[in-house]
Amino acid sequence: MKVEQIYTACLSEMAYYISDKGEVAIVDPLRDPSPYIRMAEAENAIIKYIFLSHFHADFISGHVDLASKTGATIVYGPGAEANFDFYCGKDNEEFKIGNITLKLLHTPGHTLESSSFLLIDKKGKMPCVFTGDCLFIGDVGRPDLAVKPGSISKEYLAGLLYDSLQNKILPLPDDIIIYPNHSAGSACGKNIGIETFDTLANQKKTNYALSKISKKVFIEKVISGLNIPPQYFPKNAIKNKNINKPIDNIIYEGTTPIEPSVFKELSEQEDFLVIDTRIKEDFITYGSVPGSLYIGAEGDFAYWLGVLITDLNQKIIFITDNETKSPEIVQRFARVGYDNIKGYLFGGITNWINYGYDLDKINSISVLDFSNRLINYKTEIILDVRKESEYNFNHIDGIKNFPLDLIHYNIDILDTDKEYILHCASGYQSLIAASVFKSKGFSKVINVLGKYEMINKMNLL
Repeated sequence: MKVEQIYTACLSEMAYYISDKGEVAIVDPLRDPSPYIRMAEAENAIIKYIFLSHFHADFISGHVDLASKTGATIVYGPGAEANFDFYCGKDNEEFKIGNITLKLLHTPGHTLESSSFLLIDKKGKMPCVFTGDCLFIGDVGRPDLAVKPGSISKEYLAGLLYDSLQNKILPLPDDIIIYPNHSAGSACGKNIGIETFDTLANQKKTNYALSKISKKVFIEKVISGLNIPPQYFPKNAIKNKNINKPIDNIIYEGTTPIEPSVFKELSEQEDFLVIDTRIKEDFITYGSVPGSLYIGAEGDFAYWLGVLITDLNQKIIFITDNETKSPEIVQRFARVGYDNIKGYLFGGITNWINYGYDLDKINSISVLDFSNRLINYKTEIILDVRKESEYNFNHIDGIKNFPLDLIHYNIDILDTDKEYILHCASGYQSLIAASVFKSKGFSKVINVLGKYEMINKMNLL
């Protein structure tokens, strides 16, 4: 028997590869099926089942592509509805993989069809359970993503989640390993731990959701403090219920090299968007194609794409610092539903410069320059663009919070004629925000380089 956790950092997501005696099950696969197929081929095994813990909202699952390439059966929990062939499992139904069994536990609350999968070995022992978004390490799945006005409320879903934990998860053995779908960084929970697995016994001690509290108190705790979910969440959930463009087609089209002259022409068309994915140092030093939006592949690329690009059908062309990375970058676009990628700048910014085309730069200052402005009271208008939770934990007195993840809701209240200085924790989010500001007509925007810890060392907090 083999159980392998496959972690994807940019989504804080864990998929699972489970095999025994030449048969394989995949739990919550990402968009690209090739890694799972390669793993099975390496074991001379067949992928028999694809288990989905729920209809995901934060990424596009690869279940349909994987099933079409392998003949595996897609399995969802009770009540699931979708526009492709799948098997709707029953509560407590068992599925054989070699000599082991995966038992479906219907655990609604995060969504109605949400299910966990209990692994039972050939001796009848239960070494682990795959909990999806029902139970995280230190938290539970938020109950507001599957709300349907007039019929299903977050309070109702939170109540279902309480019952699922009490009746399906807590009765399991204390030494069982909890394997969730997400870790810290995911917006699917409020305060998910950094660990990617834990024992149930330890979670009973440390996870508020498993403490001895009443259903009423549980509901109050779970629904309090929920931020607005990223705008792409409901769109991804809908896409996951349908047959999407095959990932191979997306990568083929998206990795088309585009000569600078053609790239320039496309970049000036209103229906095209240029995304610069290079490291932030290159974006700052050399500049970029005028009007481009910076979202560096080095950081939480998929999340910020989903937050900032409101149209999943947006035509996108991109810039990379290494053309060999283009298939991976296109794949990362597709992970959160951006399938209309038309190609990349052939030869990169160096080729753009060789053609003699203009560059646009973000004005940036060092942490030292920033501190001098504060000391000399030349603050202009300084905005801390970190998430509200980060700002509330620690911030510079007098500096306003202007979260990047809410920028589309708030940017219209600002004055395009004023100068704004933007800072964050590392210079990544602030650079993204600065490029958004520039694209919205703010000509006097300044980005602060350097880490937040450097600001802290200068006793500015």
